[in-house]
Amino acid sequence: KIAIPNGVKLKSLSWNGVNGWIVCGGENGLLKVLKLDSGRATDKTKGMAAPSNLSMNQTLEGHNGSVMCVCWNENYRKLTTSDQYGLIIVWMLHKGMWFEEMINNRNKSTVRGMKWTSDGQRICIIYEDGAVIVGSVDGNRLWGKELKTQLAHVEWSPDGRNIIFCTMQCEVHVYDAIGNFISKMPLYCLEDSSAQTQLIGIDWYDGAEGLQDSSQPTLAIGLENGRLQLMHHEMDETAVLIDTGMSTASIKWNTNGSVLAVAGNLTSSSSASSDRRDVSMVQFYAPHGQHLRTLKVPGSGISALSWEGGSLRVALAVDSYIYFANIRPDYRWGFFGDTLVCAYAQPERSDATVLFWNTKKDERTIKFVKKLLAIRASSDNCVLATRADDNSGQFVLILCNAIGSPLDSKYIDFEPTFLCVTAYHVCAASADFVYVWQYRTLMSKLTSVDAGTGSLRRKEGRERCFHVEDALTNASADPVSAMRGREANKDPIICIAASSTCLLVARESGSMLRYTLPHIALEHKYTLRYRAQAMAINCDSTRLSIVDVNGVLSLFELAIPTPGTEAPAPEVMIPSSTPGEAPQRFERKDVWDMRWAEDNAELFAVMEKTRMYIFRKLVPEEPVLSSAYICSFSDLEIRAILLDHLMREPEAPSKDFVLKFETIALRETRALLEGPNLTEAFNFVEEKCPHSRLWRLLAEAALQKLDFSAADKAFVHCSDYMSIQFVKRLRLLDDPKKQAAEVAAYFGNFDEAEKIYRELDRRDLALQLRANLGDWFKVVQLVQQGGGDDSLLQTAWNKIGDYFFERQKTAKAAQYYLQAKNIEALIDCYYQLEDYGGLEKLIGVLPEGSPLLQEIGAKFASVGMSTEAVSAYLKGGDVNAAINSCVTQHQWEGAVRLAETHSYPNIQKVLSQYASQLLSAGKQLAAVELYRKANQYTDAARLLSKLAAEVGASRMNPLRAKKLFVMAALEVERMRKKMLASQAPEGGTQNAAQTLDSLVNQDKATGGDKWLDSAWKGAEAYHFLLLAQRQLYSGYPADAMRTALRLREYEGVLHTEEIYSLVALTAFYSKFYGQCSQAFVRLQSMTALPEIKQREITKLALSIFTRYAPADPTTRRADCPNCGAVVKDWDAHCSDCGSHFPACVISGKSLLEPHLSIMCRTCKHRFYESEVRGLRNCALCHTPLPLQLQPGEPYASQHAK
Repeated sequence: KIAIPNGVKLKSLSWNGVNGWIVCGGENGLLKVLKLDSGRATDKTKGMAAPSNLSMNQTLEGHNGSVMCVCWNENYRKLTTSDQYGLIIVWMLHKGMWFEEMINNRNKSTVRGMKWTSDGQRICIIYEDGAVIVGSVDGNRLWGKELKTQLAHVEWSPDGRNIIFCTMQCEVHVYDAIGNFISKMPLYCLEDSSAQTQLIGIDWYDGAEGLQDSSQPTLAIGLENGRLQLMHHEMDETAVLIDTGMSTASIKWNTNGSVLAVAGNLTSSSSASSDRRDVSMVQFYAPHGQHLRTLKVPGSGISALSWEGGSLRVALAVDSYIYFANIRPDYRWGFFGDTLVCAYAQPERSDATVLFWNTKKDERTIKFVKKLLAIRASSDNCVLATRADDNSGQFVLILCNAIGSPLDSKYIDFEPTFLCVTAYHVCAASADFVYVWQYRTLMSKLTSVDAGTGSLRRKEGRERCFHVEDALTNASADPVSAMRGREANKDPIICIAASSTCLLVARESGSMLRYTLPHIALEHKYTLRYRAQAMAINCDSTRLSIVDVNGVLSLFELAIPTPGTEAPAPEVMIPSSTPGEAPQRFERKDVWDMRWAEDNAELFAVMEKTRMYIFRKLVPEEPVLSSAYICSFSDLEIRAILLDHLMREPEAPSKDFVLKFETIALRETRALLEGPNLTEAFNFVEEKCPHSRLWRLLAEAALQKLDFSAADKAFVHCSDYMSIQFVKRLRLLDDPKKQAAEVAAYFGNFDEAEKIYRELDRRDLALQLRANLGDWFKVVQLVQQGGGDDSLLQTAWNKIGDYFFERQKTAKAAQYYLQAKNIEALIDCYYQLEDYGGLEKLIGVLPEGSPLLQEIGAKFASVGMSTEAVSAYLKGGDVNAAINSCVTQHQWEGAVRLAETHSYPNIQKVLSQYASQLLSAGKQLAAVELYRKANQYTDAARLLSKLAAEVGASRMNPLRAKKLFVMAALEVERMRKKMLASQAPEGGTQNAAQTLDSLVNQDKATGGDKWLDSAWKGAEAYHFLLLAQRQLYSGYPADAMRTALRLREYEGVLHTEEIYSLVALTAFYSKFYGQCSQAFVRLQSMTALPEIKQREITKLALSIFTRYAPADPTTRRADCPNCGAVVKDWDAHCSDCGSHFPACVISGKSLLEPHLSIMCRTCKHRFYESEVRGLRNCALCHTPLPLQLQPGEPYASQHAK
């Protein structure tokens, strides 16, 4: 506390939440600005929540009357004060001192309230007579208004759009930001109140630091009679109503809106006398109305209260003193393993941000959880309690691991107001119901096996939900009691605690029920004298600790009396040090955290104010200054976390936030072990504190001093069998230096052990040490310095390669495998690195027949490198795999070549099977490509010809039909060339007999199929059909007629109707009515035509030849090149000698002048040189011509060149 000089009573108080200044106003114009500076944290004070030194104490002069109102503008560092006479002064900070900036004196009424908006831009000042003034931060008056009522308090809405006025007549009015009346706020807390009362305060949390719960109320209104109304907004119809039971003076939210402080007086009377005494106190409430704690304060009354920024302290103005109380927030957090899990709010998010922080590895995981209620942790898991999102009214218990991943979840139908977690169970409770969930772990799997069946069928004990009034026994069959329709319990649950074997449920009446776990049955009922707020059970379930609502810690024995009886829980008593005196109850006051040791039932740690006490057999050790939250207590060591610091910087937690405290026994043992003699330390541990941690320390110290007898005894006390065997092995060594080296290796000082071995000139032992450790880099270094042999070095290279390979550093691994000549590992490295050049080099390194060649071949085949795969398979002696590789990659030519070279009999069968599969799937062209790659020209040509015939018969795409016929003809030509080449003698040419034999074989190969023999004919037919159509539509009907007349040679390929229809059409347009008449005669003679079409043809012929005579016009004379007879330029044969005139494939004209024509080297068809006109490809087969016709030089001469 801070005393005000001369005993001046305080009237007002406010704590700047940003900069830490405290302003207090009192009688006779007293106005002071103070500042508490925590200073630099030293090792002694590290972890304390609020070390305080007064760093500023300035008295501000200017007021004469009592200073009634003080108000900070935190954003602009301004202070506004007002006294009982209405004088208002605005103070500003200059060079560390406060000076007057503005003064305003209305001299009409008293200022009852002042309030800045959350952004600090505007201030609203109200007077008792109803005057309202709203001004800006720069001193300008924005507006003023006279309200016809007496005002008491004022508050801005968080967004600054509305102003709330509280009147002396106990009414609350809502105005907008410019002074217009909006509505009257309903006060539900006045409905059942008949006595006269008045409003004592209004406070609206602005949400600047986020909300702990998105559905929590933020507007608080207090009445003098002790009633409170908590609302979500100014027109909320679902307000939370609280009756504090005392006469209240002021209310204030903390800086994050999670706690509401209510200051007032409680009048109490003594039963022995009629004296009535007022007790000043502060009650703390959660946003939804739950009572958290009561703080009693000495003095005659609390005139004002204010929170520190960060909400870790509250300042109280009591008489002529300022009291400061430390607040230990009930954070939503838990600790398990090495992981801290905690939740905090962010202003921009409506959900909770949950941090999973591995304090050992310093790894963080962030999760966002909607409607989070509580966090509890134990063993290797934590549980998050949330409200379901689906508006079903259910709640969810989510089991998570150390990185926040959900492992399992359960839905329950009541709010888990109380929650605890053990290594095997999750226990949740409301005021009436209890839920127990045996979550799935290895142990719970074992305990859920039905006896005698061995099946892992789920048993009824996995989940139980029951009403607290239900009588549960082991025979209870219903795992989940009906919740709906049950009346509210008159004796509600107020706290629960659980261990691995029992569950304790405390009720408001003082009754406490004990249930067995894992099979839930009511075991006993206890009677308590305290209203429990927190309970904890020690590691062997023999004692219970209870912290009541006043922060008093008591201990109770959990011995089970006679079944069926209800008796008071026996309290733990402290034996009196004086003979004859009665023992006293164990009690500790101002306790806010308590933790039992996990491995010792008599050890526990207690946090009292800013001190931590460690108790052993109820005797406290010397306290340690700290305000850290206890995480765990095991091995005589306490781990604690500075949650206050962490919550200020949750995005960047530091390992400095984690503190470790050792018990005095551990510290004293360390001090004794530093002495030369271990006997004293041995006696101390044996007599004072025989803990396994101390025995291990003693054993390790004995090992370092090579005192094997003491080490052996200490390890026996630790029950460490492996270490006992190690000591026995040390005794068998004959050299103390070897023993020292082994001890150094035992403690992890491997460099020291190696140094000793090298001093002994035992490099072999140093090598063995490093090899056993897997430190192969050191092994290589030692071998290169002269130890070991080549085999060990090769092993080391291999191990180092394995080290890099496991860490995906394949390039480095390949280097070491290469030094170790580990070809098998190199194959995998090169394959992963896609170094196929290096992989191919390995083929030459490996001997023939090596099985690794098969692996190389398989890897090449997997990436489509058929040539390299074949090379590897052939060197490995697996011809079958080589051929299969070619087949898989569709390299059929290579497959056939290998089959012929190595006499592989089944290649044709494979080809046929694959081709049949393609054809059945409708992939004819894929089958053609298969035959072509396999050099099966006959099959390819036959399939292409059939495809061409089918396409031509559909009359949909004649160009495609022509292309397919050309491809088929080219395949036939390739077959003929191959047959001629295969029968030619080496280094010479064929004679006449051999040539004749080749031709006979060709005829045999193609004669069996009409399409193979007439592929070029089919190509010609569709070529001339397309050419005639092109000429006709290009405006050359005479040329089109000549080409159409050539189609008469291809009646076996094209439809006869189509041929003569085209002839008749082109002849009609070229006015060759004689040819047109012959075509119509042929059409009319076709009996296969439908009768309707025959009538239409006859009708058309009649309409034409009644107008035109069936005669051709005179044409240019042409002579047969063989006999000289007169022929027409469209004739295909000479009528005298019968010579056949081939057609020019470019123009369709008959080649009556062969000496002017050129032959294509591919398709062997001719065309007039004059028709080339710069064409680059043959008009029929589209093969590139050998040379282009140059200007001024005939094509024939170029061809000759």
